[in-house]
Amino acid sequence: MNWTDIGVLLSCRKYGENSVIVHAFTKDHGRTAGLVRGGTGRRLRGLLQPGNEVQLTWRGRLPEQLGNFTVDAKLSFASQLFDIPLALLASSSAMSVLDIFLPEREPHPRLYEATLLLLAALEESEEVWPVLYAKWELGVLSEVGYGLDLSSCAATNVTEGLVYVSPKSGRAVSRDAGKPYHEKLLPLPPFLAQDAGGASKVDEIPASEVMEALKLTGYFLEKIVQEHKPTMKMSARERFIDSYNRQISSRQEASDS
Repeated sequence: MNWTDIGVLLSCRKYGENSVIVHAFTKDHGRTAGLVRGGTGRRLRGLLQPGNEVQLTWRGRLPEQLGNFTVDAKLSFASQLFDIPLALLASSSAMSVLDIFLPEREPHPRLYEATLLLLAALEESEEVWPVLYAKWELGVLSEVGYGLDLSSCAATNVTEGLVYVSPKSGRAVSRDAGKPYHEKLLPLPPFLAQDAGGASKVDEIPASEVMEALKLTGYFLEKIVQEHKPTMKMSARERFIDSYNRQISSRQEASDS
């Protein structure tokens, strides 16, 4: 049995003396693993980097077996981010999130296209791509069956004044309905609310709002991990969030001085 598809490399782990086990998020076959023989060699070492888009040919006797990958270059996103530390951390975080949360061999074509758009955007201004990253994580939650409903208030069904999110249901809550319980609710950044009345352009959204959005998505991602993979750590995402938070703090200190 064999198939050929395009995919984004999620992780690569050395296996034996000169082989590598690769996890890839493919367009038509979902998250799939395969063995790349000679993957530690000079020819493939630079290609087998998480975040690169490649063409993959999978061969195996049975679909449930590990199988073997043949890998050919397509788009080298990873090498374009070497001089952009925060963007490189964001790419590593995104690949790790996909590797942790996507089920095996289940296609998610919309998420695949969104991931390519995110990877391409990481080369752009840091005033833009963090917003896209936060929205991308919302998309991941939706694709794996834990989508947040931010369209109307869970208590009153109103669509205006949405400022909270219920940590239990993942639904938005209006200011008035949530006021008695605000300490137990999660903040909903204005740019994620349906009636966002703040910045109309991506590059005008405050970094502090983006950080709140990442805390929101992080809460639900962690909730899934605790329920289904309690020993799993989202280390790559934590490194990205810590670095982004430090950058925000440094900018704030510079503007205050």
